[in-house]
Amino acid sequence: MTKPKSEFINVLQARGYIHQCTDLAALDDLAAKQIITAYIGFDCTAPSLHIGNLIGIMMLRRLQQTGHRPIALIGGGTTKVGDPSGKDEGRKLLNQEQIDRTRPASARCSTSS
Repeated sequence: MTKPKSEFINVLQARGYIHQCTDLAALDDLAAKQIITAYIGFDCTAPSLHIGNLIGIMMLRRLQQTGHRPIALIGGGTTKVGDPSGKDEGRKLLNQEQIDRTRPASARCSTSS
């Protein structure tokens, strides 16, 4: 791809965020023409975020800095169900106390059973 049309793709390329993209030209065109929205969802089954979450968070920040709309979602349905410990096992249902121990206080909400 030649020089990007959008500031968003230009920033991502300059910082080495992009290795592969299904249709980079189309994404670049869209980001140049209108505000795009992107989201990342996190469940609260671990006591904290980890380094693997950092790139996505940083990418959302770059999206915001270039005039677009980032959305970060924390827990909800996925948190209640929990993470599977193996592909051959069902997910372990977490109770509200377990969820509250791992979910940040700012993201807590009441749930109805």
